[in-house]
Amino acid sequence: MRSIVLTFLLLLFASSAFSSYLLVPMDERQTNHLKAYGISYWVLQNDIEVDWLLNYRGGSFLFKYYQKFENELIIRGISYEVVSDAQSNSILENIASPSSNSDVMRLDKFPKIAVYSPKSKLPWDDAVTLVLTYAEIPYDVIFDDEVLSMDLPKYDWLHLHHEDFTGQYGKFYRNYKNMPWYIEQQREFEESARKHGFSKVSHLKSSVVKKIREFVSGGGFLFAMCSATDTYDIALAGEGVDMIDRMFDGDPPDPRAQEKLSYTNTFAFENFKIERDPFEYEFSNIDNKYAERGLREENDFFNLFEFSAKWDPIPTMLTQNHTRVIKGFYGQTTGYKKRLVKSDVVIMGETKSIKEVKYIHGVFGKGFWTFYGGHDPEDYQHLVNEEPTDLNLHPNSPGYRLILNNILFPAAKKKKQKT
Repeated sequence: MRSIVLTFLLLLFASSAFSSYLLVPMDERQTNHLKAYGISYWVLQNDIEVDWLLNYRGGSFLFKYYQKFENELIIRGISYEVVSDAQSNSILENIASPSSNSDVMRLDKFPKIAVYSPKSKLPWDDAVTLVLTYAEIPYDVIFDDEVLSMDLPKYDWLHLHHEDFTGQYGKFYRNYKNMPWYIEQQREFEESARKHGFSKVSHLKSSVVKKIREFVSGGGFLFAMCSATDTYDIALAGEGVDMIDRMFDGDPPDPRAQEKLSYTNTFAFENFKIERDPFEYEFSNIDNKYAERGLREENDFFNLFEFSAKWDPIPTMLTQNHTRVIKGFYGQTTGYKKRLVKSDVVIMGETKSIKEVKYIHGVFGKGFWTFYGGHDPEDYQHLVNEEPTDLNLHPNSPGYRLILNNILFPAAKKKKQKT
């Protein structure tokens, strides 16, 4: 009997020694990169910390072994490896080596996520909400009421849907002014402006961008794509300036609007020129127009920069991927002219041949922001009323991975190394 008990204890010890951790690799061997972020978020929801292994096999995740975690990995179709204490310690020791451009960030909470999006149905989808849903990461939808009611401090992370913060309804007037969705959006926005005591939608949006700026300054994380990036900065620069034409707000713009812009108010861009033509499908010269870019789908790529994991952990986290070359993709705002990006902004992705910046990051107050040009990383030129991308067909999308890197960033802290 004694020998049986001893054998059982030895087997139990061996099991714990060799099955202590779950490693979720994020290199080419991963079958579903996007859902791997979701499982890491789910583990955090279960009050278990996750180690994010920067630059180790594409930015892998490591967490304690539990049977229910392994079961969930299998259910979600995510590649994983079971590793022992000894193996995990060896991995961490190699990462800690001064000669290794890698590091460990400890994820110790699940970020509370909000998406700023109108209540009315718009004839285009949003890459962030698509990938959050696919990865099974929960989020709340908020809009002007919640922002102006000071609900933002409830959240760690805010995404700006493809909004036009200048109050020009996306500059869709020329092509879509008679469409039911456009008419409904204008009605909804004007009603919201009156409700909050503003005579114009542009004034409402100006108040909203200032509240979002306060959120970031207080320690929040802001992520935006496409037109929400440049129109956010244009609205900050044009605070108190009438920049838009009569079909949007009922009166003509200030003829001196351009010279009244204040670039000191912006997050990312400076010295830009606003687009005064209400029929032109652009907001400013920040964006590279189609004719200016001179690229086609087959040769449109941007490169991710490599950063020092131990000295620059933030941009390192935000650029984790299994490739450094990412397919380009269009949007109303596709990419940013490098000469108009402020000098203190961290450029993380760029198409050097045309001096176009695609992926940028910065600090404001106690918080952080990231701007990502383009509409949908797996749909080169997404059109109004086009069907949304089916991410079941793109589980390893490097372009979508950049979005999810930002999702986990607010949960990260530098892990203390054992002495």
